[in-house]
Amino acid sequence: MDLRQLECFVAVAEELHFGRAAERLCMTQPPLSRQIKLLENELEVELFSRAQRQIRLTVAGRCLLDEARRLIAGARKARVTTRRAAAGELGVVNFGYTTASAYRLMPELLAKAARVLPEVAVDLHEDISVHLVERLRDGLLDLALVRRIPADSALEFRRVEREPMMAALPAGHVLAGQSALALTAFNRQPFVMYAAQEGKYFHDLIEKMLAKHGVAPRYVHFVSQTQSLLGIVRAGLGLGIVPASARELCLPGIEFRPLKVRGVHADMYAAWRRQHQNPALSAFLEKVLGRPSARRTPWT
Repeated sequence: MDLRQLECFVAVAEELHFGRAAERLCMTQPPLSRQIKLLENELEVELFSRAQRQIRLTVAGRCLLDEARRLIAGARKARVTTRRAAAGELGVVNFGYTTASAYRLMPELLAKAARVLPEVAVDLHEDISVHLVERLRDGLLDLALVRRIPADSALEFRRVEREPMMAALPAGHVLAGQSALALTAFNRQPFVMYAAQEGKYFHDLIEKMLAKHGVAPRYVHFVSQTQSLLGIVRAGLGLGIVPASARELCLPGIEFRPLKVRGVHADMYAAWRRQHQNPALSAFLEKVLGRPSARRTPWT
């Protein structure tokens, strides 16, 4: 018993006429009759009574009709679902992100995915960049938002965010009276710095920027996360330099000022395995990351 035989049976059962059923199926009557006969032989029952040139369903035929309809509908659904999964319209994307990307970038990408790929599930995994890259390599993640690009031919990267760096000051600080700060304003000032290992991306970026301009602040604390840095700044224990996205935290007691420095930005990259075999990820890359900044307000 195959799907074609069931489709032939349902057509005859609903039309109760071999000629009309054959026309409905776009076939001639003899092949249709053969399909019904083959089905009856396989089931070892008569599905139709043919007395006095009238076609009627037997008890066995009425029993089969409901099951046949259900099986045909299930097969059609399976066909559609399989094709949609192959096209990336269904499936799962394991999406890793850093804490900093959760301020604005990650939620906006997530919202766009919900609009354009509503039946793709996005499972979220928060971690630092170095761990996210390791999980990508191990196949535990499909996609990740990371700060630093490691040298790895197995991974592919696309820059999805570029934001300026800003000064973070405790509310009421004397430097907050300026609309923008030169880097020299940090010289010999108490300064909250990102840790060399856990906060390596921003530590290296800021250290290089300060050294280039001959600025030597007085480091008072080292932290791995921007939230911790801002908390210490708010307590009045030091100044800091953070990415512009930190303003999205809307923490009271902190003021942000642009820096009078050019060419210094914090970049965020989307990373994924070059040889991945996840159609849902392919769809995500095309429809969500294709133009990730098209709907977003630039950093100012």
